[in-house]
Amino acid sequence: MTVGERRFAVTLADNAAANAFAARLPLTLDMAELNGNEKHADLPKPLPANATRPGTIRNGDLMLYGTKTVVVFYSTFDSSYSYTYLGRVDDPAGLAQALGRRGARVEFSNP
Repeated sequence: MTVGERRFAVTLADNAAANAFAARLPLTLDMAELNGNEKHADLPKPLPANATRPGTIRNGDLMLYGTKTVVVFYSTFDSSYSYTYLGRVDDPAGLAQALGRRGARVEFSNP
């Protein structure tokens, strides 16, 4: 995952949603800011979803909200919302700074 000049390694989950997401790479998303803790963008086509309530969202979590909204979280907090887990940024140090306070262009690609 690349944000500006920063590259972050992401480990994808072993599930249908993450596999379908990986099959669409490379992918560039213009992600909007929401709640001071996440960036999100809709995909043109849905992914298979199997949503659960994680309880605690962690800095660096990559999730699917519904079937089409990819979310990158850059803060740890408790949530009552349901998501399908896509993966996680291996080392999220500096993720919040790279994403900034407004929208961000995020590129997802294979290594």
